[in-house]
Amino acid sequence: MGRRSERLTKQGLIAGDLSGQDDVIQVVSRAFDVLRCFEGHEARLGNLEISNRCGLPRSTVSRLTHTLTRMGQLVYLPRDQKYRIGPSAVAMSTAMMCGLQLRHLIRLQLQEVAEKIPGTIGFLLPDRFHLVYLEFARAPHALGLHSITGSRIAMTRTAAGHAYTAALDEEVATALLAEMEREIPHDAQALRERIDGNRAMLRERGYVTACGLWSPHINGIATPMWSPQYQSHVVVTIGLLSSMYDEQRMHDEVGPELTKLGAAISTLIQNAEGGLHDNGSELTLRPAMPHKTITPGASYGLEAASRRISPPRQLRAADGRR
Repeated sequence: MGRRSERLTKQGLIAGDLSGQDDVIQVVSRAFDVLRCFEGHEARLGNLEISNRCGLPRSTVSRLTHTLTRMGQLVYLPRDQKYRIGPSAVAMSTAMMCGLQLRHLIRLQLQEVAEKIPGTIGFLLPDRFHLVYLEFARAPHALGLHSITGSRIAMTRTAAGHAYTAALDEEVATALLAEMEREIPHDAQALRERIDGNRAMLRERGYVTACGLWSPHINGIATPMWSPQYQSHVVVTIGLLSSMYDEQRMHDEVGPELTKLGAAISTLIQNAEGGLHDNGSELTLRPAMPHKTITPGASYGLEAASRRISPPRQLRAADGRR
């Protein structure tokens, strides 16, 4: 127990080596794979659809959905012969969200930028091959993206995903790409072809752009930062109509705003380690230890402790702090 706990602490919930499958309970990992298939509270899926989405045999999915339904994590709909997210899963996620007072402070920062830029501004957390919107803001007149809290976007086809992977330690990124290539080979190849350029842009400018990658009508720009709470990089991203903002205009007008926003949110995240203080009129942050932020021209070498990603359906943190 001591050794395993020490390894998880040091390596961010990553199995000690790429072949170390003995310390992972596969049925638990697969149950979470099933739950990930439900991208919204209203999503309704049958066993065959779940099997196709998560790559598990239909017989395995049937046993898992039965167990998850008995636990209240899923609900079976006899009329549709499908499942949806159950009350226990909703209650668990709601309880976690209620404790994140930091979200309110982040949302204020996002909204301030949304009043200047006609796009969708989001704060995202990684989840295997995707990122999930934890908070977002959008000006009333904004067009294009309609992401909301809980929306999932692919790492391989978005500015947020490219910024996230560019911030990873090289060994960790290589392992993540290898895992992607086993399950989503086409998307993994597209990311692999761009990752060196993304790293160079992150070093030079402090952010990464992706134009027309997810949709020909959408251009994106994103910056990553380290979160001590999650022991992972998180991302702030802005999505804009390509007809209004080409890549040069994003560099000229959006990049500076994103850089300031990223620095402000990074300060909130780092200082949140010191806790939140209610002074009677608003929530403020207690001072914490000094922290590092990603700045243009900084060197993101491999001097940090290396971390490796385990095989499919292992424990995955998929992060190496730079």
